[in-house]
Amino acid sequence: MMANKEDSSTRLTGSESSDPRKGRGSQQDGRTTGSDTVLSPCPEEEEEDGDSMEESEPYGLAEEGEDDGESGMERRMDEREEGRVRESRKRRREREPSEGRATHSSSSSDEEEEEEAEEENEVEEDEREVEAWLAADLRDLAAPAWRAVSSLCQREIGRGAQFVRRACGARGLVQRLELQGSLEQHTGCVNTLHFNPSGTCLASGSDDLRVVLWDWARRRVQLEFDSGHKSNVFQAKFLPHSGDSSLAMCARDGQIRVAELSATQRCKGTKRVAQHKGAAHKLALEPNSPCTFLSAGEDAVVFGIDLRLDRPATKIVLVKDSNRNIGLYTIFVNPANVHQFAVGGRDQYVRIYDRRKINESDNYGVLKKFCPSHLVSSETKTNITCLVYSHNGTELLASYNDEDIYLFDANLPDGAEYSRRYKGHRNDVTVKGVNFYGPCSEFVVSGSDCGHIYLWDKYSSRIIQFMKGDRGGVVNCLEPHPCLPMLATSGLDHDVKLWAPTAEVPTVLKGLKEVIKKNKRERDEDSMRYGYRYDTQLLWFLMRHRRLQRSRRTEGEVDESWSSADSSNEEDMGPDSMQCMSS
Repeated sequence: MMANKEDSSTRLTGSESSDPRKGRGSQQDGRTTGSDTVLSPCPEEEEEDGDSMEESEPYGLAEEGEDDGESGMERRMDEREEGRVRESRKRRREREPSEGRATHSSSSSDEEEEEEAEEENEVEEDEREVEAWLAADLRDLAAPAWRAVSSLCQREIGRGAQFVRRACGARGLVQRLELQGSLEQHTGCVNTLHFNPSGTCLASGSDDLRVVLWDWARRRVQLEFDSGHKSNVFQAKFLPHSGDSSLAMCARDGQIRVAELSATQRCKGTKRVAQHKGAAHKLALEPNSPCTFLSAGEDAVVFGIDLRLDRPATKIVLVKDSNRNIGLYTIFVNPANVHQFAVGGRDQYVRIYDRRKINESDNYGVLKKFCPSHLVSSETKTNITCLVYSHNGTELLASYNDEDIYLFDANLPDGAEYSRRYKGHRNDVTVKGVNFYGPCSEFVVSGSDCGHIYLWDKYSSRIIQFMKGDRGGVVNCLEPHPCLPMLATSGLDHDVKLWAPTAEVPTVLKGLKEVIKKNKRERDEDSMRYGYRYDTQLLWFLMRHRRLQRSRRTEGEVDESWSSADSSNEEDMGPDSMQCMSS
């Protein structure tokens, strides 16, 4: 995750620079996607009976429970808000003529009181606006679908075949997630996490160009090897049905590489199978294929890769709109129809393609595309940093840069509006991931620039879990375990954090409102000074790069000339170890 203006972990600026904004949502009735999950409120709510592992009044953004004492976070935020008000008053007093203050001392005190009253009214008005924004698009939480005691009793008499699956999708366990520990080995920020299909091994990749395979249960390294990439590793994924012997990787240098692993926990080597003319951010695996997968890059190209061929890479489509190439940040294959895949990048549209029907002369090969209506005609550019399909391929989740997260019904026709909207986090500084959590995609999980992890109930859009996830301030990667109620996360910190539902009581979402309001206020302030920030960030990037060059020369390293992300030659991709900052 780097500070290059075409880097994937950047602020998403580039030849078609972009930035996101706000909007309003539409609603659509919830529907059941699994036998163990209540997807919409029942007409007759089931009576709560103590073993549901949930509080009687589930938390919603519009109705946060108050504590008698304030947390340290709340006090610090209040102090910062008071400081902001005092600074505003000071600036206003400085603008008054000095002679006026001397000759009208009594009237000045009255004016100050009036100004204070006006400022208090402004603060109250801002509070009301934020409250209204938070409350929009929310629905009531459904009654809990899983009850611990009754489920345990059913398992004891041999009727618990679905016990683990239902427990993984239980809201009561999600509300009890807490930090179990961390995995420490990398020397750069960790950009990618991926469990093998059985969930026994976790792969992580980093800015340090290394890939580590973890025995996460024992918290020890199984294997560590050099990825072969020349710049930040953005993704590393086990190929399905390969016996954990093949690991596909992509990176900022645009290379797609495959590592061959042995059963004796040794890497036989890595080989390049494709080359993008720009950073390659994401890979899309086909659920049942150990040999084929897709890649997407900032050069707007989607490659189909078949490891059985002498020349593995085949160009599938060049993503365009109005004769303009759309650089890509994310790609995902529909798990229910492997011929279809969705991409997102440097504009506001989620595009779905069918590999059997791509004709670039007809609508540029697009099968259908979705976008929130308020972003279609937005004056500011928006980006999609990550998108994922639900477990059954019926829904698409898209995270927009410095905007919100939107859920689309993938079965609706072209141009359909979103069905859910998830608010509260901030996706500005780096390329944020987003994911579903639960065996039937019951929840939505995302990191944030504020360093917290947010989990929303998918159907009510309410935040049900809120955890501090990164000391460095940004959480980017969120990887649910394939068969256990567990979550792995990473970000600017150099470690991987593991979360499991071991808390005795549900997490108290203390300070959540204040953090959300702060995120919203900063987002609005940044949008007002949008036109001035890219120059300063570009200057920061150039200065930092020069410092790194000098430090490398001092250490006796050969520093190749740093190239643009559009360089297609492997030899031109100079090493770059800059961290996950905005560009």
